[in-house]
This record gives sequence, structure tokens and C-alpha cells, in this order.
Amino acid sequence: MSNDSGSGRTKFSDYLTIIYNWKNLLIINLSLTFIITVVIVLLIPNEYKATATVMTPQDNSMDLGGLGSLLGGNSSAMSIGAKLFGVAGTPEDMLMGILNSRTLQVDVIRHFNLMQYYQIEDKNMDKALKAFRGDISFSPNEYGMIEISTINKDPDLSASISNYFVGILDSININLNIRQAKNNRLFIERRYEQNVSDLKAAEDSLYKFQKAYGILAIPDQFEAAIKSAAEIESQLASVQIQTDLLKQQVGVNSPQYKIASNELSLLKNKVNELKSADKLSTESNILFPLKKAPEYALKYYRYYRNIEIQQSILEVVLPIYEQAKVEEQKSVPTILVMDSAVPPRIKDSPKRTFIVLGIFFLGFFGHLLFIFAGESALRNEPQRNIVEEKGFRFFNKVKRIYRIRQ
Repeated sequence: MSNDSGSGRTKFSDYLTIIYNWKNLLIINLSLTFIITVVIVLLIPNEYKATATVMTPQDNSMDLGGLGSLLGGNSSAMSIGAKLFGVAGTPEDMLMGILNSRTLQVDVIRHFNLMQYYQIEDKNMDKALKAFRGDISFSPNEYGMIEISTINKDPDLSASISNYFVGILDSININLNIRQAKNNRLFIERRYEQNVSDLKAAEDSLYKFQKAYGILAIPDQFEAAIKSAAEIESQLASVQIQTDLLKQQVGVNSPQYKIASNELSLLKNKVNELKSADKLSTESNILFPLKKAPEYALKYYRYYRNIEIQQSILEVVLPIYEQAKVEEQKSVPTILVMDSAVPPRIKDSPKRTFIVLGIFFLGFFGHLLFIFAGESALRNEPQRNIVEEKGFRFFNKVKRIYRIRQ
């Protein structure tokens, strides 16, 4: 390799000279590489890619709009129902999970007998899955839809596999939705039955309380009882005055005074009984011991409140329960097919031009490294070690074979 005026710097023309001297090696080897690559590439069978596009409908889950109509537009009840079900629609990642599941892919392999296509002689499903997964792809596009693609040597088979994916995906998703709807229905059913039982228990408790104490309606009955007690006390005051007048006018031994005195005594006993007794001596639908009024009121409102709570829960749970029973019976498609896969007429692979050009340029640059290494070894005299000596002999032999002039 020459130097520029003894300066030690290598010019670009020096590299071109070396390449020119080794042109026989480049021409022969690259020609053979090109021919062999073309023959091999032509032997590679064409593969075709078929794609189906699907999307999920907006109402593919529990129809909360229908639930809203059942609830009479009660948005709060609808919100509770949605939370109880825990779903707001079939998410895209759920469909992707189904597509990538082993269960679905094994079903496709067996349906189309792909063991034979991939030449899996020992019927090893893991090997078949590994090969099959290299030929399929599932990816969301920029429009929020899912593209299901299959590569196969047979264009008709590639389209059939993609379309089969769509069908089995919808079937599995429907089954999952029905199973989820059944679980939802069972959950709501248990809550509904518990609510009915609790409501009955609350009603029975109020009934027993009313029957035992004669308390039918608070505060109306309390108001009536207080008014009646006030009238009795007013009557007591009037009789007290009459008795005192009779005592002054006719004396304590007169029949009129004794009658008035007896009446006064009865009224006093009745007033004391209303104020202080735990229970009245005679049954009454209005009167009751005023001493027990706070206790009766507290018990009554507790029983009544339990009934109101259970009734409110029932108003929410019952429509959800009815909707859950409807959802369990649904088997409508859960995905929409935007584009069914059609047999492609243009091959997807191999990219023969890129393969040939890629190997050609890779071989070219590899040969350049080989040439410069050989030129360096041949100019490195004398050899200082056995490696350099063997390199010199090898490249000298190559030089003679390809008739390379130095």
C-alpha cells in the first residue's frame, strides 16, 4: 500500500486500488452468491396474509339503558346497578385476551388440521402453537377496531382461519357474557331473597308491637291520646269544683256529694293511671299510659324505619334482578364484523428483491473486510508469530486461486 510523499497517510485511491486488484475475488464470489441466493429465494413458497376487522358495539354489555327504564329514570339507582354488576362494556383488552388464549388457538389448530401444515410429526401441541403464533397477529388499529391477520401459503386457508377466529371469538365472548350474567343474576337473586326475608321480618316485628301495645299510627295516635288525657283532666277539674261546691252547700253526708265524690275519685284514678301506670286497667284503641309514650314511640319508629329501609332496597334490587334475568337469556353477537377476511391475491412474503439485495450487499461488505485483511496479511513480512504466518499462507493461497496481482 503506497503512501502520500512518504507522509504515512493512506489515500482513498489506495483503497480503490486494493479493491481493483482483488476484483476477481469480488466478481466470482458475489456472482455465485447472487445466483445461489436467487435460486434459494425462488424455491421459498409464497405466503399470503388475510385480515378481518372487528369492533365491539357500544351496548355489548348489560343494557343499563333498559335498566334505567325499569327504574323510571332513577339515575342513582342505575349507578348502584352498574356498580353491582361491575361491568360497563366488553373492553378491547378482554377480546385481545381471548384471541391470545391457548384455548382458542388450540381450537383453530385442530379445526384446520394445522399439525400437518406445520409438519409436526410428534403431534406436540406446544410446537404447533409456537409455529402458529408466528403466522397470526391481533392488533388494535388507529380507529379503535381489532385487526385479526393470518399468514398462510394457501390464500383461501388464510382467509378461512381469520374468519374462523372472528366466529369463535364471538362465540366464546357470548358464553363468557352469559356466564357473567348468570353470576350477576345469582348474586342479585340472593340479595333480593335476603331483602324479601328482611322486609317480612320487619313487618312481622311491627305487627307484633302494634298488637301487643295497641299502637297503630304515631304521631296521630299519640296526639289523639294526649287530647283524650287532656279532656279527662279538664273533666277532673270540673268535677273537683262541683264536689267542693256541694260540700259547702249540702254537706258531706248528702247523696249528691257522695255521687260527685265517687266520680271525682274515679277521674283521679284514671288520670294517675294515664300518667304513672305501666299498663291501663282497661283496653283502649286510643288511650295508653303516657309514661310509656317515649318507649313506645322509639320502638315504633325503629320498626317502621326498618320497613322503610327494606322497602327502599327492594325498589332498587327488584328491577336489577329482573334485568339480570333478561341478560342471562341473551345470546346476541357481542362483536361487529366490519371487514371479513377475503383470500388475498397479492403475496405478503417473501420479499425476494429485498432478500437478494440484502444478501448481496452484506456479502459485498463482508468481502471488503476480507480483502483488506488479506492485503494487510500479505504485506506483513516477515511474520512475527504463527498466527501471522498461517494468515500469510492462507491469503497467499487465495491470491493464487483467484489470480490476484499484487
